[in-house]
Amino acid sequence: MARAALEVADIFRTHGPAWRQTASLSLGQRKVMSAIEQCRTAALGGHVLRCDACEQVEVAYNSCRNRHCPKCQASAAQRWLEDRQADLLPVPYYHVVFTLPAPISAIAYTNKAVLYGLLFDLAAETLRTIAADRRHLGAQIGATLVLHTWGSALTHHPHVHGIVPGGGLSSDGERWVACKPGFFLPVRVLSRLFRRRFLEELARAHDSGQLQFFGEHAGLSDANAFAAWLTPLRQREWVVYAKRPFAGPAAVLAYLSRYTHRVAISNARLVAMDEHGITFRWKDYRAKGKTRYKTMTLEAHEFMRRFLLHVLPGGFHRIRHYGLLANAGRRRNLARARALLLCEAREADGAPQDAAAPVKPVQPPFVCRCCGAVMHIIETFLRRQPIRAPPPSRGPA
Repeated sequence: MARAALEVADIFRTHGPAWRQTASLSLGQRKVMSAIEQCRTAALGGHVLRCDACEQVEVAYNSCRNRHCPKCQASAAQRWLEDRQADLLPVPYYHVVFTLPAPISAIAYTNKAVLYGLLFDLAAETLRTIAADRRHLGAQIGATLVLHTWGSALTHHPHVHGIVPGGGLSSDGERWVACKPGFFLPVRVLSRLFRRRFLEELARAHDSGQLQFFGEHAGLSDANAFAAWLTPLRQREWVVYAKRPFAGPAAVLAYLSRYTHRVAISNARLVAMDEHGITFRWKDYRAKGKTRYKTMTLEAHEFMRRFLLHVLPGGFHRIRHYGLLANAGRRRNLARARALLLCEAREADGAPQDAAAPVKPVQPPFVCRCCGAVMHIIETFLRRQPIRAPPPSRGPA
């Protein structure tokens, strides 16, 4: 794969050392910077490859595998997608998005683990509650939710993307309940329930002392001030929307490959690094047509600050599965759903069908760029060990 003309790693290597001296960074943010700077360099070690056919020799350096690194996510997404292929059902899939309003996004930055966790769990709860209601679908559904915390201009904009099968199991598990063609669940109903439940849980988190406030929001530590701050949020509309169903399982996988392992900005969007700052492409969703696509130039330190806004807390999972797709019962639930859907298909067509999915050939891990033949590792070299100073002499006892 050809190297991008400009990478986030180049920006960190050029401007990061000076910025670290003055910026107030968490340990997690410093680790992300260091990982991206060292990714696919001799610092992490690597291996030598040789082609079986043309004997081309190539040196490949190891990846940092940090989930915030733009270079590492393509291969991670591919591995994840291969695991998910077996989970797809022969039904339409819908894309649902739950977004936090700007005032809550502002306090979410200093309360990431709590508020991002609420965003995940309450979006899933909302989907499952409305779907279980007989007035809407009357079924147990599953959902895969993916957290994104950024807008196109790298601003802090937490939201979750949900990929949901268009139907679910009946309450007794004896039949598959399909949603109406082209329609999943009413977004206004989803929005109202999500708003109510989120504000309820946010108030509970405040009462139990789980939230921290700094700067202009420091006054929200007071219970009365926080209650007053919540009041207008109960009146405004919260953005929840559902897109049209995907055009088949292949489209679902193509979408997932773009969204599941996306980072705040890809190297492909970077345009230039010069005396004016960092220029990158972004999409202005308020504009229409081709005028949506614009370029923005930020001072280097501001670009790095915005990128690091989106570093997740350690151990926080940004892809989660709920309902029928929850890890504990996914295999059992999917097998039951497939059996029911296969019975329906047989009854509709009057002929037996083979439910087995075609087996994809296993691709070799390394392929020669010159001739396409398999390459094998002939030598490995370890990551560079950091230089440590000798221990200080303790002197005579």
